[in-house]
Amino acid sequence: MMYSQTKTSAHRPQSSNVGKVWLVGAGPGDPDLLTVKALRVLQQADLILFDNLVSDEIRALFPKAVPAFYVGKRKDDHSIAQQDLNALLVKKAKQGLSIVRIKGGDPFVFGRGGEELMSLREAGIDAEVVPGITAASGCTTAAGIPLTHRGVSQGCTFVTAHGETELNLDWQALAHVGHTLVFYMGVSRAGIIAKNLIGNGLSASTPAAIIENGCRSNQRDIVGQLGELSHLVDTHQVQSPALIVVGDVVNLSARLRTLPELEILNQSCA
Repeated sequence: MMYSQTKTSAHRPQSSNVGKVWLVGAGPGDPDLLTVKALRVLQQADLILFDNLVSDEIRALFPKAVPAFYVGKRKDDHSIAQQDLNALLVKKAKQGLSIVRIKGGDPFVFGRGGEELMSLREAGIDAEVVPGITAASGCTTAAGIPLTHRGVSQGCTFVTAHGETELNLDWQALAHVGHTLVFYMGVSRAGIIAKNLIGNGLSASTPAAIIENGCRSNQRDIVGQLGELSHLVDTHQVQSPALIVVGDVVNLSARLRTLPELEILNQSCA
């Protein structure tokens, strides 16, 4: 399929003095999972601001003539404060630019897209959100782990393991809800996650998986049990980005994974 690189004004605001901001979800990393709309607005951009989780393969699709700047956040390493980034988006839009603010996954799933959109709305800036495939969906699918499966799990719960000050969650509710649990940004807190779930009644033998670099060429799927999470992270030197999945659906991975060439590391300590 061919895509034109020609800019158009079809989606620019009516005023010639004020630009527009697109909050774009890049998906979990595979450029083939970028939506058609996301690719189109990238090709129309005057300025691109991208996050750490936007993969190199997707960055390669940025138009060469368009300025692109990293504004991402890693643990304890923020390239720009969120409030300053919000102000930058407003400033550049008022200069008449069409700006693509592109994030890994979906802007509204642990991506602070709501905060950015709120700032833009309050400043009277034309803005639109382009949804992306969130990591919990894309990465578990690649690993052959359905988020729901008849007779196994009737729901799923997405949880961020990165709090503003501390990890303040209703662990009892999570342990008893009967859902597939997906923890974002949980690698450094794998032991805390396991301890709290087990301490609130979830069996230590509950199947669990760690998916590192999901939907990328170097994806690793590490399968074990809830009580082993911290050991698995340490043994395999798991690095971000990685998801933690807890629930019986993990047992389906060996039969259902969509990338059969991937090795599933079944490292149970039992």
